Amino acid sequence: MSFETIIGLEIHAELKTKTKIFCNCSTKFGSEPNENTCPVCLGLPGTLPVINEEVIRLAVKAGNALNCKINQLNKMDRKNYFYPDLPKAYQISQFDLPICSGGYVEIDSKGENKKIRLNRIHIEEDAGKLIHVEYEPYTLIDYNRVGVPLIEIVTEPDLRSIDDAVNFLKTLKEVLEYADISDCRMEEGSLRCDANISLREVGSDKLNTKVEIKNLNSFKELQKALEKEEKRQRELYTFKQEYKIVQETRRWDSSKGKTVSMRSKEDAHDYRYFPEPDIIPIVIKDRIIEEVIKDIPELPKEKRKRFIETYKLGEKEVEILVGDKGLSMYYENLVTMGSDVKIACNWVLSDVLRVINENKITIDEFSIKPDRMHGLLKFVESGKINNTAAKEVFEEMLNSNKSAEALIKEKGLLQTSSVDDIKPIVEEILKQNPKAVEEYKSGKTQVKGFLVGIVVKATQKKANPKVINEILEEMLNSI
Repeated sequence: MSFETIIGLEIHAELKTKTKIFCNCSTKFGSEPNENTCPVCLGLPGTLPVINEEVIRLAVKAGNALNCKINQLNKMDRKNYFYPDLPKAYQISQFDLPICSGGYVEIDSKGENKKIRLNRIHIEEDAGKLIHVEYEPYTLIDYNRVGVPLIEIVTEPDLRSIDDAVNFLKTLKEVLEYADISDCRMEEGSLRCDANISLREVGSDKLNTKVEIKNLNSFKELQKALEKEEKRQRELYTFKQEYKIVQETRRWDSSKGKTVSMRSKEDAHDYRYFPEPDIIPIVIKDRIIEEVIKDIPELPKEKRKRFIETYKLGEKEVEILVGDKGLSMYYENLVTMGSDVKIACNWVLSDVLRVINENKITIDEFSIKPDRMHGLLKFVESGKINNTAAKEVFEEMLNSNKSAEALIKEKGLLQTSSVDDIKPIVEEILKQNPKAVEEYKSGKTQVKGFLVGIVVKATQKKANPKVINEILEEMLNSI
């Protein structure tokens, strides 16, 4: 019996606002525990929430970027549940009238373009963070995250493979980053994903019991959790024990490499939704939507196409560059300053990316800013320094504020391209290596590389290898 995997995702993205959704508390990550709290976000009696207009604008922006219908009349609802991460025992969310409906995201599925439908996007407040202290009989609570504005993006069950689910999340992350809707720092929890997965026989239209896996905050975690849950359900169906698959919420235990049951999955009626009495319905004027649409920048799909057409880069190069908004901006800054498109691409994808990955930093934290990098690339492009010297200067620039020009002069790395200076040295090397000359004349042309190396060494790496090659070839062919 063969099975088909059915996956739907619910993605929570923290919106890029300076203050929370219903109060003026900061949304800054990394503050001292419970530092960014007030009576409103703590839900103390007598307080009233006031909605942050920027939250509405960013949600509308997300809806437009993801091809949704904007519901110009929508409302907030109370979602009731008793859990210590929300002190007022309910969450202000949206139920039957979300801010955005429908929509889709296009993904690459094994070389084919596939549309994954969205069900909705709604806005809500985030909950706090529970900190489980190892070997202690208590749990700590940090309420800083309470009231941080979220959009929840809910897909239809259109994903048919784990690879598609991961591709979808990557594509969605790119759109949210490029449109400046969320910083999507998964390691900080500002982009999290719940995955719903079920199996059914191939050819069946029936949707079987689904299982939800909560709070996956990396692509790797999403992949591993879905793989293990898919395997678990497949084995239960194979051995006629599908009755053990129940509608429940599970979590991914990375140390054990399996999903673990948390609780039975609630239905909507269990939350006892009702309209939030302290917030009037939200009416979005046409003017707001028009302003937001004008504010949407170039999105990843368009940027990929432009990079290929304008800069004549390969698809793999473009995929890496555009896959990171900051990296693509860094590259384009270099090109705008006048750096050669190919040389700039090679350096960004090799040396720059290497340093970023080794040090686990972002491009914004990279110490060599585009203007300084462009200064180095000018010397590379003009042939005034060779690649070996350029890499030496690059390493020095990482820990220095000096310009490439200053370091090159300081280290005496300028190379000469003067034929008059290089030719006598080449003549002398050929006289000292008659055997190599004979081998070249007999057809062993690879020996030229050996001779180039000797000349480079003799000139203390200050002669342009390209010019050395040209002089050598001319002299060897004339002997």
